[in-house]
Amino acid sequence: MTQISRRNLLTGALGVGALGLITPAGHALAAPGPRLVRSRLELTSGFSMGDVSTHEAVLWARTTGEGRLRAQLRAIDEAGQIIRGRGSFERTLRGAQASAQTDYTAKIAASNLPAGMRFAVNIGFEDENGTLGETTNGSFITAPSKTGRRNHGASMAQSFVWSGDTAGQGWGINEEIGGMRAYAAMHATKPDFFVHSGDTIYADGPISAEVVESDGQIWRNLVTEEVSKVAETLAEFRGRHRYNLMDANVRAMYSEVPVIGQWDDHETHNNWWAGETIEDERYTVRDINTLAARGRRAWQEYQPIAEPRAMRGGTGFEAARIYRKISRGPALDLFALDMRSHKSVNTDGLEGHETAILGEEQLQWLLDGLDKSKATWKVILNDLPLGIIVPDGKAQESIANADHGAPLGRELELARLLKAIKDRGVKNVVFLTADVHYCAAHHYSPERAAFSDFNEFWEFVAGPVNAGSFGPNKMDGTFGPKVEFALAGTSNQSPRDGKGQFFGHVNLDESQRFTVSLRNGLGESVYSKTLEPVR
Repeated sequence: MTQISRRNLLTGALGVGALGLITPAGHALAAPGPRLVRSRLELTSGFSMGDVSTHEAVLWARTTGEGRLRAQLRAIDEAGQIIRGRGSFERTLRGAQASAQTDYTAKIAASNLPAGMRFAVNIGFEDENGTLGETTNGSFITAPSKTGRRNHGASMAQSFVWSGDTAGQGWGINEEIGGMRAYAAMHATKPDFFVHSGDTIYADGPISAEVVESDGQIWRNLVTEEVSKVAETLAEFRGRHRYNLMDANVRAMYSEVPVIGQWDDHETHNNWWAGETIEDERYTVRDINTLAARGRRAWQEYQPIAEPRAMRGGTGFEAARIYRKISRGPALDLFALDMRSHKSVNTDGLEGHETAILGEEQLQWLLDGLDKSKATWKVILNDLPLGIIVPDGKAQESIANADHGAPLGRELELARLLKAIKDRGVKNVVFLTADVHYCAAHHYSPERAAFSDFNEFWEFVAGPVNAGSFGPNKMDGTFGPKVEFALAGTSNQSPRDGKGQFFGHVNLDESQRFTVSLRNGLGESVYSKTLEPVR
């Protein structure tokens, strides 16, 4: 395509030059001198939005050179028509400067937006002369206002989807089957936002051009240089994120569905903890802290997250904290956890003293946020499951320790959280997670538990969105879980038929009923549960 463009440009230039040699009177003139053609800034990966709350949003895009991100927001009605006159809204925003330092990514922190309003977005980059390059369009809607209403008569109801695990176990973008089709299935539900519950990339999982499936079929991946090996350099981590954005379904969804991103282990290395020295022969860099710093930087460069301290410098990178609260009006507050950065070493989990999964600062932040929340539903987005046993060799990767008795190790931190929720009278708490590559609904009750000083609650599990299918895992009885539903694919089942891929869908209706449905990669519902709010 580059050669064709150059040839056409050259042909056009010669044509103009030849015409310029002869005047209407037939007199010969000197051919005009060469003219400088300015390169146009293009968009390489579509664009995305994130952490959209009642009055705020983050807009993200990546370009081909140095430039400043620019976005135009205009209020539109339910039919997508621009609102004129009363209720109209139009604003042009300029954000951070894209440069090689940020891999030419940039963000805009949009604030003071009207609540419950739908916006059309036109976004692109301006060069040093203020010339706007390639642009693209999308839309999003802010959360309902404190009164629960949306602008122009729209319902106060809202919905969202969640899942995890993208391009794992070697299952990448297979265009022969339509790419990452579960993203299209999620998009088709027309959610207000999407929670990516971690493992947004698989930095430790190379993607090859062909994979032989269990039935002998050949799975054919798109492949780039960066995904052909484990990620060690910052460039390789960045390339992993760019790879996922090559998928047309991902780009289409992200242009209309804001993301709440979380990270877990595969953004760096399987089951890692801070201070670990990995024993993996594929790596020349064995220090996990070095790999995690590179992986985290790339993740934050490519995720439209709105942690305030991360946005102050304009780059979107904040080394200290990525857990955050997203307020979605009077019905819903979301608490996006970081269960990786402060995680203790993986052991058998049988310590008589408390070991960390959240860390004290994050635990107190969560408790204070839950206590102060006036929203009907408080949804905790836990990127690791609570009662599912997730082995790491002879050790344990998550909270559960496979001992059904009193809390030990990391379970003691969870016990403290659950007890405080009860003691402070916090109602309507729901946990949503992914990680384990199957879907499930778990009800936790003190009546069945070895530790009983907590109120009953639900945890729902959904994933993978485009990775190998596994499970189901065994449960730890310490907090009294009951598996009401579980569905898993076969061991490392490919995403080909979509029936081993899963996502969750939540609908909050006008009466603030919380309806969860678990769906496969084709969008078919396999389970549903409606929770009534406790007043």
